[in-house]
Amino acid sequence: MMAYLVAVVTALLLIAGALFALAAAIGLVRLPDLYTRMHSASKAGTVGSGLLLFAAGLYSQDPAVIARALAGFVFFLLTAPVSAHLLARAAHHSGHDLGAISVCDDMRER
Repeated sequence: MMAYLVAVVTALLLIAGALFALAAAIGLVRLPDLYTRMHSASKAGTVGSGLLLFAAGLYSQDPAVIARALAGFVFFLLTAPVSAHLLARAAHHSGHDLGAISVCDDMRER
């Protein structure tokens, strides 16, 4: 019974992680400019990667592997949004334009 429960939870985590990764990939293709694409990749990609990593750790049923998977997920949560922010800031300072759909540029110099 316990193995069945672990398999079901692992399958749900895999499906959820794959859906988030798919949303990130679609965002990279469909969104209009660099900044929205980076937002999609950093947010949805981080959650998708973390869920997939946690599913792999849970499937192993080894506490050491689960702890490493959780540590990896925390590392993703701490680094991916910060690096995306810094890359977007560098792109803005180098003169990369916003998309036509953008309403406001809060970082432009006045």
